[in-house]
Formats: sequence, C-alpha cells, structure tokens
Amino acid sequence: MGHNHSHHHGHSHSHHGHSHDGKLSIAVFINILLTVVQIIGGLVSGSLSLIADALHNLSDAGAIVIAIVARKVARRPASKEMTYGFKRAEILGALINSTTLIIVGLYLVYEAVSSYFNPEPIDGWIVVWIATIALLIDTATAWLTYKSGAKDNLNLKAAFIHNLSDAFASVVVIVAGTLIILYQWYVVDLIATIAISIYVIYHGLSLAKQSINILMQAAPEGIDVDELCNQIESLTNIEKVHHIHVWQLDDNETLLEASLSLQEQASSGSLLQVKQLLAMQYAIKHSTIEIVFDKGTEEGNCYQLG
Repeated sequence: MGHNHSHHHGHSHSHHGHSHDGKLSIAVFINILLTVVQIIGGLVSGSLSLIADALHNLSDAGAIVIAIVARKVARRPASKEMTYGFKRAEILGALINSTTLIIVGLYLVYEAVSSYFNPEPIDGWIVVWIATIALLIDTATAWLTYKSGAKDNLNLKAAFIHNLSDAFASVVVIVAGTLIILYQWYVVDLIATIAISIYVIYHGLSLAKQSINILMQAAPEGIDVDELCNQIESLTNIEKVHHIHVWQLDDNETLLEASLSLQEQASSGSLLQVKQLLAMQYAIKHSTIEIVFDKGTEEGNCYQLG
C-alpha cells in the first residue's frame, strides 16, 4: 500500500493567518457600524432598499465573524478522535453563512411585496447620502477581505463577492434615491430591494452548493473521475483502477484513495508514476493506493464499490 502525505503547515502560515484575522475584525466592525447607520436612515427616510442593504451588510459581518471563528478552529491539530483535523470547520461556517443569506434574501422579497401594497413616502436625500457612505465602506471592506486571503478560501471568497455585491447594491440604492428626488418614483425603491434580494439569494445558493458538495465528499469541480482513471490506466504497467474515491477535505486540499491492478513486470516505479500524475496534473498531494493481486474480471466504472 502506498502513501503520499504532504503537509505545509509552518509558523509563517500561522502568523499570516492571525494578521489576516486583524483585517477581518476591522471589516466586521465597520460593517456593523454601517448596518446601524443604514437601518436608522432607512427607518427615518422610509426606504426599504436602504434597510435591505443594511441587512445584507449585517449578514456579511456575520459571515466574516463565522469565518474568523471557523479559521481558528480549523488551525487546531488532528487528534485521535479527529484524525482529519478540524479543517472542515470552515466549510460548516460557509454552509451556515449561505443558509443565512438565503433566509435574509427571501425575507427582503417578502418585505418588498408587502411594501408595494402599503406604500409610504421616502426621503430621497437621506437615501442617497447614506448609500454613498455605504458604497465607500463596502469598497474598503471588500479590499480588506481580499487582502485576507479571499483567493484561496471558500468563506472569504464568498465574503469578498458579497462585499462587491454590497457595493453594487449601494450604487443601485443611490440611483433609486436620485430617481425618487427627481421624479418621486417610489416604486424604484421596491425594484432596487428585489434586485438586491436576488443577488443575496444567488450567492447564498452558490455557496451552499459548494459547501454541501464538499461535506458530501463529492469529487471536486474540474476533476473528471473517468478521465482520471483513463490517465492512470494509460501509465506503464497499470492494468486497472478499482474503487477510486476523490474528495475534498476543505476548499484547498484534495484527497484520493484507489486500488490498482498491476501487470506482472510492474515495480515500485509504477506507483511513483501514479503519484507524480496525481500531484502534477490534479494537485493531489495526499493519496492512499492499494495494490490488488486478485485481478478478476471486474466490469463497470472505476469508482463503483464491489
């Protein structure tokens, strides 16, 4: 049986993680502050779209808090009870965040429809000023989140996208407020609320799908298991691949286990070829491969269980 374990956990990684947490804490603080200002402004002005944007900001602040907590838990080392470690804490965090986003989005749609049948006057100037402040803060928060590692982390990538959509939502609210000032088109506020809600629900569903796929141990996006089997079987002295499983431990680390039937002249070099293929083409650094001597005449897909 062959094992290939690759671990890249150093002190510098931990140091960067803690400094990133500092940036994220600032992002949470300014988002909560903005949420309070927007809710007060929305209540005073009568603008539902401003309150919608506020709830979106609050959900983003919550998402970043969960990401910080999950990241701290994920840093804990493996134990005899948790042999895989705690890396999936961040995926659980992402699932909680996505569920919250969907609920918030649906609630905003409900409020928009209710307001359509019970319209109230809106102070456009308050809407425009607060939405402008929100645009500046959303842009700053998006920058902080991006600099904290959004490229390589599912939670933070989601938070970054949400902050960008917050900035977009603020632009939509500014346009709505301007149209209310110029033409008293109050219905624009409701249209803006629906647009923001659709954005929130879309991102929530997208994040939920990714999180559930990882928790259900689905093969990562971009890896065709049939193609992977064909590539392994095309290597020298590899007869057949059986019972292959490819899954993600978290949003960065992919694992693989499989059984291989080898030709009689195979050597340890054959196994090394497989390891190199997995590492170079699929970034799979951790694989467990069993050598099967009873080849039989097994039919079916390489990932089917016996």
